[in-house]
Amino acid sequence: MEEQKTTVTDDNRMDENKQKISGIWDNIMAFLHDLLDIREDSDRHETIDSVRKDISFQGHNAWILIFSIMVASIGLNANSPAVVIGAMLISPLMGPIVGMGLGTAINDSKMLRRSLTNLGVMVVLSLLTATLYFLISPIKVLTDELASRTSPNILDVLVAIFGGLALIVAKAKKGTISNAIAGVAIATALMPPLCTAGYGIATGHWEYFGGAMYLFCINAVFIALTTYLVCKLLHFPMVKYANEAKRKRTSRIAAAVGILVLAPSIYFFIQLYQKQQYEQAALDFVKEIVIHDGTIASFEPDFSDKFPTVVLLGAEVPEIDVKDWERKFYKKEVFEGFEIKFIQGSRTVLTDVNADYGKLQEERINDIKLIQNKDQRIAALEAELRRVHKQSKDFEVISEEVRLNYPQISSISYAESVNKDFITQLTDTIAEYNIRFADTTLTPQDRGVVKTRMANWLRYRLKSDKININELEFKVVDTVKVEVVE
Repeated sequence: MEEQKTTVTDDNRMDENKQKISGIWDNIMAFLHDLLDIREDSDRHETIDSVRKDISFQGHNAWILIFSIMVASIGLNANSPAVVIGAMLISPLMGPIVGMGLGTAINDSKMLRRSLTNLGVMVVLSLLTATLYFLISPIKVLTDELASRTSPNILDVLVAIFGGLALIVAKAKKGTISNAIAGVAIATALMPPLCTAGYGIATGHWEYFGGAMYLFCINAVFIALTTYLVCKLLHFPMVKYANEAKRKRTSRIAAAVGILVLAPSIYFFIQLYQKQQYEQAALDFVKEIVIHDGTIASFEPDFSDKFPTVVLLGAEVPEIDVKDWERKFYKKEVFEGFEIKFIQGSRTVLTDVNADYGKLQEERINDIKLIQNKDQRIAALEAELRRVHKQSKDFEVISEEVRLNYPQISSISYAESVNKDFITQLTDTIAEYNIRFADTTLTPQDRGVVKTRMANWLRYRLKSDKININELEFKVVDTVKVEVVE
């Protein structure tokens, strides 16, 4: 009996635990439903009306588009992200693209035709405006902002997908979230690709035109596709009945368009990923492996160059070390298909190609030496200027003190004299002060006393024993005045 009671108690506990776990799970699912469900708070009819209004392209919208294209082109031309962002905020391009997705989803052929027509007119007007700007602009340089819109990849597809999802979800909510729509306009960046395409037309670089238009197509197609999917999931009301076969055909067409646009971007992304992996691995290899005392490795990785060259500047590297570096390079999988070269100008056989590298190495070494020498000379000249300036100021003070303390002296001059003793081979710099007496009647003994007192005073004043006092006087020889130093 006791065993049966124990079994019943254990079964009851298990049932209670199951009920508790089930209750927790139900609560979690209810919480997630309330958190993530958007069907109840979506205003389908208001969303359709809003999208219809945004499709229209005439009057004010046309001028807004022209001005925003001009602003975006100036921002790209000036390499200013802030200006480009401002242009994207005022652009009306998003409306027809969302209209394409919604028109397909609700089987509204009229909305779809209007959206396609208006989008085509917008694209043509945008290209004409951007082309005109870059034709008259004196700056034709391919800036970073322009270049970044010429090589789309899978990351741009992801931005378009999630940006499109955010856009249609924001539009579907009761009380449209305008901040989210503005954010999507910035993230998906429909304006800059069209401006870049205009730059490609104006400058004759059709590869830029093609890359930029492909990026625009990625954004437009995936914004439309995500709009189509969300409207289907939210069960937007159909304009008229569409049979099952037509729905499947529409889904297949949408999927085919998405794949056609997606496939090239995946290829570009793989290329970009391989390039970044190679360049980072190459830089790490040179930094961590190509190490030798007194040698600097000059290397700029380029994924398109299958024969990368490392120029070794400075001390010569033994051949055994170079061979070891090559062996380690070829062992890395990321460098498969690449053949590395190490160039040392002092020991490399100068073929036509290697001669250029040897010359390049020699020029770089000379440049480094010139820079070092210039820095040293500039520092020395600055120190000399400071010393001369200080001496000039000191001499002004000393000459004024001499004038006040020694009225017998009429003038004083100063110069440094460099003397070398051939016996001791020592070189000294001596401060030479040349004076001239105002009173020519002074006896030699009196003049000697003044010179001695002045010398003692200057040695104390300047804290230096290397001071000489010289007397200047004039002697007449054939009516020519000659300055004599005693």
